[in-house]
Amino acid sequence: MALDLTGVDLTTAVVRTARLVLRPFRPDDADAVFRACQDPGHRRWLPNLPEPYTRADAEEFVTVAAARGRARGTALDTAVEAGGGLVGACGVRHLDGGGGLLGPDVGYWTAPWARGRGYASEAARGLADWAFGYGAERVHLFADVDNVASQTVAERAGFTREGVVRRCLAYRDGRRADAVLFGRLREG
Repeated sequence: MALDLTGVDLTTAVVRTARLVLRPFRPDDADAVFRACQDPGHRRWLPNLPEPYTRADAEEFVTVAAARGRARGTALDTAVEAGGGLVGACGVRHLDGGGGLLGPDVGYWTAPWARGRGYASEAARGLADWAFGYGAERVHLFADVDNVASQTVAERAGFTREGVVRRCLAYRDGRRADAVLFGRLREG
């Protein structure tokens, strides 16, 4: 089921939470994205992250890749800003109904210098609430069964563990991994 985004300009949409601004990426975010993506944890849990991750990759991400879904009306990928600085990224995808029965899905990462402050949970909750506001019945996310930190983020964002989806994550080294499926329903 597609969200009703009538009158919404996803290319400029901004979501605000108590402490965060979830906004479109800007070219000046490239330095922070590059620094964050040097973290071994990012390389471990983000299977589509190029290896090695270069400054050119960061520039392409903030100017092209993150804007692509917004322009197509399929995703709201955001830079997560706190106190005027980039602290991570969070997105909600499949806004056009491409998520099938599961509906839109949320993904996130936190910059190493900003971890442990609840930013990812707050951003994930904010984008799920945004999707509910436009008609989503449920929002889901996947976390590798070994990624305890991501599972904690999901629970703190109000998502419920629904089960394990076997061998659904494909990593660049060719291995497949199980993921915990989390879901959150629109409150009634």
